[in-house]
Amino acid sequence: MMYNKKHRVAWANSFARVGSSMSTDATGGRRTARDKAVGSRGRSWITLTTVTALVVVGVAGLGCVRRTIQLTTEPNNALVFLNDQEIGRSEVSTDFLWYGDYDVVIRKEGYKTLKTNWKLTRPWYQYVPFDFITEVLWAGRIHDVHVRHFELEEQQLPTEEELIERAEQTRAQTRSPSDG
Repeated sequence: MMYNKKHRVAWANSFARVGSSMSTDATGGRRTARDKAVGSRGRSWITLTTVTALVVVGVAGLGCVRRTIQLTTEPNNALVFLNDQEIGRSEVSTDFLWYGDYDVVIRKEGYKTLKTNWKLTRPWYQYVPFDFITEVLWAGRIHDVHVRHFELEEQQLPTEEELIERAEQTRAQTRSPSDG
C-alpha cells in the first residue's frame, strides 16, 4: 500500500488523539510539546524580530559613498575622455567606482591633444574596516569629489616654408637608390 500526504495527515491526527507528547501540524510535520506551548505567540515574536532586522538593514543600507570626478580645462568646452570613454565636454563631472589610475585625454580643435595619467587615491574612510562602516552601516551620505584643472597649449601650425622643407625631407627619405 502506498502512503501519500492524506494518509500521513490521517495517521498524524490519530496519533495526536492518543495523547502523545508529540503531535503534527496540518502539513504532517512533527511539533514537540514545547512548540505547542509557544504557539502563535512565539511565531509572532520571531516574525517581529525578522521584520525589525530587515528594517534595520534596509535603513542602514541608505548610507553610501558617492565618488565624483570633476574636470575643468582652459579653454573651456574641450572633449574629455577617461580610460578611452568619452565623458563629455569640459567643465564635466562623472561618477566613478574605483580608485586608482585613470588615463585622461583632452582634445580641442586648435589646441594640442593632452594625454596624461591621473591617480585617484582613496580617503581614510575607504580602507578596511572603515569602508564597511561608511558603505553599509553609516546612515548618512558621503560625497567624495576629486577635482582637477588642465591647461591646453595652442597648436602651432607650421609656416609654409617649414611645411615645404618637411615635404622635401620626406621625399628624400622615401626615394630608393635606384630612383637616382
